[in-house]
Amino acid sequence: MIKTTTPAAPRTILGIDPGLRRTGFGLIRIENGQARYLGSGTISTASAGSELAPRLGLIFAGVTELIGHYHPDEAAIEKVFVNVNPQSTLLLGQARGAALVALNHAGLPVAEYTALQLKQSVVGYGHAAKHQIQAMVQRLLSLPGEPSADAADALACALCHWHTSGSSALIAKTRR
Repeated sequence: MIKTTTPAAPRTILGIDPGLRRTGFGLIRIENGQARYLGSGTISTASAGSELAPRLGLIFAGVTELIGHYHPDEAAIEKVFVNVNPQSTLLLGQARGAALVALNHAGLPVAEYTALQLKQSVVGYGHAAKHQIQAMVQRLLSLPGEPSADAADALACALCHWHTSGSSALIAKTRR
């Protein structure tokens, strides 16, 4: 019996690193088994003042604008970890929720990853420092300079999803 494989269709992945002050985003395009950088940056809520609702609205609007501009096929977002300060954890969760609602509203499939999973996938060490993530993202995507910490985390999220979803597809194929 002859087995043939068809190349996977190109896809765009939007990675999100949620934060109430700065939500990082990163977009990569997967084509022919290679990841190509499309864009990254942060959605800043500083202009909204200190009120929570307008800040969450800016996150929702920013993620919605990114989706409209880049038309991603899927998204990945970092999971919230339980912080020493419960108030900070709650606020981070609300920022994450605003991003999740925008992703869901656009009908995107969303995968969620812990910080440990992101670091393990990109750096190879689950307790890597921020600068290590920035350096590896720069190297993996052939960027001319290191991205900001928030953008690097978002790009790491997209890269982790690419690595993880590829592994899941291979495992599913072997089980058939």
